[in-house]
Amino acid sequence: MSTPPGPGTMGPHQPSDAAADASRPELAPGDGTGTARGPGSVGYRAVFAVREFRAVFAAHLLSMLGEVVCGIALAVLIYRLTDSPLLSALTFAAAMLPYVIGGTLLSSVADRFPPRRVLVVCDLVHAACVAAMVVPGTPVAALLALRCVTATVSPVFSGTRSATLGDILGEGDAFVLGRSVIRITAQSAQLAGFAVGGLLLAAVSPRAVLVLTSAALVGSALILRFGTRRRPARLGAGGDGGALLADSLRGVRRLFGDRRIRGLLLLSWVPPMFVVMPEVLLTPYSDGLGLGPAGLGLLMCGMPVGAVVSEVLVGSLLGPRARARLTLPVGVAAAVPALGYAAHPSFGWALALQVLTGCGIAYSLGLDQWFLAAVPEELRGRAMTVLTAGLMTSQGLGMTAAGAAAEFAPVSVVATVSGGLGAVCSLLVALEVRRGAGGAEPSGPGTERTEL
Repeated sequence: MSTPPGPGTMGPHQPSDAAADASRPELAPGDGTGTARGPGSVGYRAVFAVREFRAVFAAHLLSMLGEVVCGIALAVLIYRLTDSPLLSALTFAAAMLPYVIGGTLLSSVADRFPPRRVLVVCDLVHAACVAAMVVPGTPVAALLALRCVTATVSPVFSGTRSATLGDILGEGDAFVLGRSVIRITAQSAQLAGFAVGGLLLAAVSPRAVLVLTSAALVGSALILRFGTRRRPARLGAGGDGGALLADSLRGVRRLFGDRRIRGLLLLSWVPPMFVVMPEVLLTPYSDGLGLGPAGLGLLMCGMPVGAVVSEVLVGSLLGPRARARLTLPVGVAAAVPALGYAAHPSFGWALALQVLTGCGIAYSLGLDQWFLAAVPEELRGRAMTVLTAGLMTSQGLGMTAAGAAAEFAPVSVVATVSGGLGAVCSLLVALEVRRGAGGAEPSGPGTERTEL
């Protein structure tokens, strides 16, 4: 899976002229759908009507496809160089585990420097690292180190982009749907990226694919540079909070010191950690069913398909209040479908379980609005960076735990236990979120506080 000061204020980094205000979806006229989605809902079409968002979307699509293809090409390259499945697998681990370093130690970059500059520099650093992988004779250790550098920069990029969406789209429902589009694109890019990567590797060498990836990242940087407005840093030029490391750690302490924000961060991390556990076990499970590569591929597509379909439907058909009511129940229930593995399901039922699990991502729409409303604006970039880093790290830990447990217990048992533990832990986090909000659902711009 992955991905809320008060509303109505306009900081120095936000558009201040009438034309910019008129371009915001929440200030634009309705799209002809009446109130079917409820008051305050703007719809995906209004989000795409904002020129800057279209640029961010195009850059995200290009970079995500490049990232997925890069992972496949690098894994193939390292396997051909070493014949080692372990080293090949480490290319994927190296793309996730360093997130916690960048998300913790570099989080203040998102607030201390102009956001467009941060986004462009991150893309160019990523492109340079991928280009360096192409150099013949590069040791495997250096290839993995370069992969770690890109993973360290990634949470800074993602956090800055998420914070910038609040500047571009405002703090209402448009922000929620903008974040939703980013998640949908990421899920879809995974599906398309695996296919594109496979076709490219069948035609050209892994190093040639890496060259194309580097070019895609440069293209993303150019789109962001010329397609988005320049905005000043939230903390002023270079920030005024002292050294970068100290400022990052100070921001993390402030976030975790706030009970409401801490609960929302945990709600962002805990359900996904357990949801990915059955997914990472699909290879041995499909082998136990006697499925070939095609069957495994279909099973792997189940969760992304469920995520895309549910997010589009919830974002399109429900308004902010309805999505807020769904947040805690759906977040708690996200891991429940994994309990079905206790029945040793056949291929069709296992695919249905994966699709249902993917539907759990719909809880993120309400959660995004709560998080935006809860985080002070001067911490928004750092908060989004920490959220992204924690999300990736929690999923990496979940995958590792599931793999380790499957060494000692049957896959179906591990998947079932992960579903039960996930539901219990998510319920405890949901109760903490309610306590942090005074016994009611957290409220934010575009939603009303609702007693549960």
